[in-house]
Amino acid sequence: MRITTAKSLFKQVIAQKNVVSTAVLLALSALTLNAQAAVPKDMLVIGKAADPQTLDPAVTIDNNDWTVTYPAYQRLVGYKSEGGKGSTQVAGDLAASWTASADQLVWTFVLKPGAKFDDGSEVNAEAVKWSFERLMKIAQGPSEAFPKDMQVTVVDPLTVRFTLKTPFAPFLYTLANDGAGIVNPAIAKANPEDEGKAWLASHTAGSGPYKLERWQKGQQLVLVPNTYYSGEKPAFKRVTVKIIGESASRRLQLSRGDLDIADSLPVDQLAALKQENKVAVAEYPSLRVTYLYLNNGKAPMDQVDLRRAVSYAVDYQGMVKGILGGNAKQMRGPIPDGMWGYDPQAMQYSNDITKAKAALAKVKTQPNTLDFLYSDSDPNWEPIALSVQASLAAAGVNVKLEKLANATMRDRIGHGDYDISIGNWSPDFADPYMFMNYWFESDKKGLPGNRSFYSNPAVDDLLKKAVAVTDQQQRTDYYQQAQKIVIDEAAYVYLFQKNYQVALNKEVKGFVFNPMLEQVFNIGEMSKQ
Repeated sequence: MRITTAKSLFKQVIAQKNVVSTAVLLALSALTLNAQAAVPKDMLVIGKAADPQTLDPAVTIDNNDWTVTYPAYQRLVGYKSEGGKGSTQVAGDLAASWTASADQLVWTFVLKPGAKFDDGSEVNAEAVKWSFERLMKIAQGPSEAFPKDMQVTVVDPLTVRFTLKTPFAPFLYTLANDGAGIVNPAIAKANPEDEGKAWLASHTAGSGPYKLERWQKGQQLVLVPNTYYSGEKPAFKRVTVKIIGESASRRLQLSRGDLDIADSLPVDQLAALKQENKVAVAEYPSLRVTYLYLNNGKAPMDQVDLRRAVSYAVDYQGMVKGILGGNAKQMRGPIPDGMWGYDPQAMQYSNDITKAKAALAKVKTQPNTLDFLYSDSDPNWEPIALSVQASLAAAGVNVKLEKLANATMRDRIGHGDYDISIGNWSPDFADPYMFMNYWFESDKKGLPGNRSFYSNPAVDDLLKKAVAVTDQQQRTDYYQQAQKIVIDEAAYVYLFQKNYQVALNKEVKGFVFNPMLEQVFNIGEMSKQ
């Protein structure tokens, strides 16, 4: 359906030769002004491309879900903001203080008094213990950030202790991860059959500044303040997350004042918004990467020469310069530039059809067709898929594109039912563990992180060594050794890391971007002037 704006109606009326009454002109002028009316100052409206998958912090590993879960739950620690900028360092959130033993195996946290869940019950050490035990029992993606042998004990009502059997270098930073959100144990009592897992998929039960009031799937999610929140009262009495699949529609609604924030807009639309100068377009250096999953776990992509052929066929610079308008840089491997452990000397694949054909000639079982799964969750994925299809055709490989609903695509990836697919990844804490251990450990296959179903005992050994020592230089050495192997074996196609851009109403103030929290807005500290 084509929607004609009030402005275009106004112009059509003027263009008519017939005399139009003053009353009609005034009415149309009023309609025009109404169409441009901004969202009230005490409300915030965010436009997103897709619904969340789940709102259970023990299950979700998707930043799109975190738009809701991060402000609904508190964690023991959170990321600092310094001078209006996000930091990778942590400060106490629910925790007033903490200590670690000399060997970093015992961590003790003292909670701030007075924190309350959104039903008014107190946040105490028992709630912390229950939340982490539930997380590890569910054993889905978020639990992969924590040692499996971790024990949690209550020392007193406001003191909780974590005991690790082996050192785990990034432990403190994992506690700022969305999966470390503290959940109200009352949910388990109300839902004893599954400890609240089904209920928490579409509701929140935290102590953060906001709680979910309702979720109309495919349309919107509405958050309202948690009246029991122990921190500073948030400025917005309602935050609405509108689900708008078409990026052009998100851009239009932002321009005319129906949205305050438009997320996941392609670079051409962001450039157009900059020219219009009606809204602000903010850009931040990012650790977010886009890469291709190559299914190492089944034929025909279990052949390393076929994976190398794909890696040499891809037109990396065409994507960076064409699809992304230069707003990205090609990756060298899994650890992006800006993360410690990055190796500027790592071998980098390039668009080289001669090498692609040479690698393809070594493949014993030649593929008739490779399927490429993608969704519209990211507006850049379709042009990337088309580019890969054209590049592989030039190398002599047919690619069948399959555009799916995002949930369907993720389900097939989780079950290894694909040849090639695509994803974005941004770290949850500032440690190469987020890229190396998640992507390559053989016990993390599927959605938890190892989406290429890669397995190599030598790499597993290096990755385990890298988290068992605390010396950063030694850890860097282990990670770079492992990285050389996985690049040579072409476990993934490492496309690019892209700066984060977001378009906002100029009246929105207080947004702090954190590279660990892309697509997450600190709505508890934001306001409108």
